[in-house]
Amino acid sequence: MNCVFVQIRCRPGTGYTVADAIALREIHSELYSTSGEYDLLLKLYIPEGEDVGKYINDNLLDIDGIERTLTTLTFKAF
Repeated sequence: MNCVFVQIRCRPGTGYTVADAIALREIHSELYSTSGEYDLLLKLYIPEGEDVGKYINDNLLDIDGIERTLTTLTFKAF
């Protein structure tokens, strides 16, 4: 499994709705509300052999209210 972090910017007023929709899909390890440029921080594990971009596109980006995302790939945990 490949660990990635996805920062999510939501349309104004949709943060809780987007978070609820993500939680219902049960694809995340952790999901936080954040301050700053992005509204949510999502930690998820991409199944081995899956294309990261396609997995995120197919499982996350069709949620209404998501305006923009920023994905950070991880390599080694210390």
